[in-house]
Amino acid sequence: MTDNLGKLKEIGIKRRQALLKIISSLPAAMKKELTPMQFKISEDLKKNSEENHTETLESNQTIDSYYEQTNQYIKEARTEGPLSRRSFLQISSFFTATGLMQFLFVRKVQAGVTIPFAFFKQGISTQVYVDDVFSAYTYTGAGSIQTITNGIDLASKGGMVWTKDRTAANWGGLTDTVRGANKLLGSSLTNAEFNPTDSLTVFNSTGFTIGADATYSSANSAGNKYVSWTFRKAAKFFDVVTYTGDGNNSRANIAHSLGAIPGMIIIKSTSHVGDWGVYHRGDGTTKDAYLSINSTAASITYTTGTQSGLGSPHSNLSFNPTDVYSVAMVNMNETGKSYVAYIFAHDTSANGIIQCGSFTTDAGARASVTLGWEPQFVIQKRIDSTQSWYTTDSIRGAATEGGQCAQLYSNQSVAEGSGTGGAHPNATGFVSTGLSVSATCIYLAIRRPNKPPTLGTQVYNAIARTGTAATATVTGVGFAPDLVITTSRASAHESTFIDRLRGYNKPLYSPYTQAETTATLFDSFTMDGAVTSTADTHINGGGETYINHFFKRAPGFFDEVCYTGTASAMTTAHNLGVVPELMIVKSRSDSRMWTVWGTGFATGGSSEYLVLNTIAAKTLGGDIWATNTNSLLSFGGAYDVNGPSYTYVAYLFATKVGISKVGSYTGNGTSQTIACGFSTGARFILIKRTDSTGDWYIWDTVRGITASATDPHLSLNTTAAEVTTDDSIDPQTSGFIVKQVAATNINVTSATYIFLAIA
Repeated sequence: MTDNLGKLKEIGIKRRQALLKIISSLPAAMKKELTPMQFKISEDLKKNSEENHTETLESNQTIDSYYEQTNQYIKEARTEGPLSRRSFLQISSFFTATGLMQFLFVRKVQAGVTIPFAFFKQGISTQVYVDDVFSAYTYTGAGSIQTITNGIDLASKGGMVWTKDRTAANWGGLTDTVRGANKLLGSSLTNAEFNPTDSLTVFNSTGFTIGADATYSSANSAGNKYVSWTFRKAAKFFDVVTYTGDGNNSRANIAHSLGAIPGMIIIKSTSHVGDWGVYHRGDGTTKDAYLSINSTAASITYTTGTQSGLGSPHSNLSFNPTDVYSVAMVNMNETGKSYVAYIFAHDTSANGIIQCGSFTTDAGARASVTLGWEPQFVIQKRIDSTQSWYTTDSIRGAATEGGQCAQLYSNQSVAEGSGTGGAHPNATGFVSTGLSVSATCIYLAIRRPNKPPTLGTQVYNAIARTGTAATATVTGVGFAPDLVITTSRASAHESTFIDRLRGYNKPLYSPYTQAETTATLFDSFTMDGAVTSTADTHINGGGETYINHFFKRAPGFFDEVCYTGTASAMTTAHNLGVVPELMIVKSRSDSRMWTVWGTGFATGGSSEYLVLNTIAAKTLGGDIWATNTNSLLSFGGAYDVNGPSYTYVAYLFATKVGISKVGSYTGNGTSQTIACGFSTGARFILIKRTDSTGDWYIWDTVRGITASATDPHLSLNTTAAEVTTDDSIDPQTSGFIVKQVAATNINVTSATYIFLAIA
């Protein structure tokens, strides 16, 4: 089998090469249209070749005959010409045979000539991104009409909104587009649906509008903090259906549009009082057990005619809109009663964004769950004993293991709590803590945002402000930030790194080697910035001026990973999606230097490093790095990056076309343009000399990057106040211009430098 898989990989490579050769010879106009596909087709095509053609082998077709057939078609494609109709159809037949090619694109590119082209489905932006179908969104109640803009199209696509008061003891409210606005169900209640006139009043193309909410205070009570979880209807993610009960204790004709077997189904009678019913794929093997989201009760096995429950969901997996699930009586299918069902998928594919599973805690009351990606939302429930339904999400606060998690419970009308128990995210899943020993639990997890950015303003912004010495909200960022680097401009205070993954109360100070501390500098992150604490001088001293650099994690641009060292060669996963080009690593649990690696290092490979907390030149020595990939970080045994059981954080940056540039340059002694592929210039610049000493300088357009005046700069490695007396940087539309002045020495003749620039 090993030889067969090796040949399969070779087939995948040859098929990819043949198809790309054909694409490359298309007329310019058509080639331009195919550019997005060309970027993606390589890895997807290879992967699907390996996975899907294993089925061909198992269907009595030998690897050798398949290999020869493939080679023959490739040979014909090359000899007959790239626009041969026969060649196109023959090569595309490889994909239609396994369901990978979904349709034929036909277009006239010359008079009288029609050229067919079989598009690879996933290469034309058919991937469903989490950002488009799910939102965890926090806001403050207004007590009057307000619109929540979370980017989810509920108006034309449909879906469900679940709101919960975080401040006061109010029940969570669920409203969906199938039942309609102002049709409200309480997650901790058994009541039939309520019909207020001032609850969720409108489903919009970018979110929803809520009224004064005077009746139930489930979504908009003045001054209260709320969270909304929005689920948009989408294949392999979520669906909403309604039905009328017929009294059948084995009903199997309720249609859904998931295109997959459901992983979890939540059902509630909208017309009558009754418990919520929950089926979950992880709740036993017979699929006849059920839970209630309004109850702490353990799982109950359905007995015909005596208990409410669900039958076995099923699907033909053909994306057929008539896919159905089964339902059993009493509460879930009583004659004449109206019901709503919220249906969640379970998708383990590479691009999947939702999974439903189960786990059992170990002797330390802890469980590690592998999803293959980092979650932003997890709801979990113990099924072998009583326990509440824990709901955690990264927007409210779900720090890596050991940090605080903001906690809400669907079965309780209580305010939000906080503690070290909950679902702690990591790069490949989550760790659940705070449970009992040997507890069996089910979960639903949703992937963190994974849509590639198209503008620099979607992932980076700088906000200048004056401290208030009192709680203050920093706004205007334009996105929900994952990392903020805050520096005092006028006073001698160190730059402070605070991020969502480690927790808003875990600062790291870049000029120092000290471990992570616990100090509430921020009270929380928001959808558009952050809330500062009262009077900490690092970020909010009265009358002091600050610059806050906000970053959002996004594929190809920036990612963050927390990991635990082993003191020997190791790898750990990341979700940057490309090979990192700039890595900044700091021990969280031990006093260690900030260790930096960049693609601009010319020699020395795994032994080269810079230190963020010093001015030192690039150093060679030590077993520090190994070869990284687009999904794995590799470390040697050096304690600065991989000490025994030490905890670490790694900040990863890469070049994202038109958005960011990680690079290097050699000084020329005067001035030179550093081209980054931008169209409106760099808004943030970080530069460090590598062949000799030099500060870690940062500039930004908020404080000023101008052509005819001084450009204020700060240094991440010092506590020095902002310097405003030199003109080292000038703006340039494609990137930026570096000038040689003695104050910074960022363009010394023959000197080498690395940089990070963001558009």
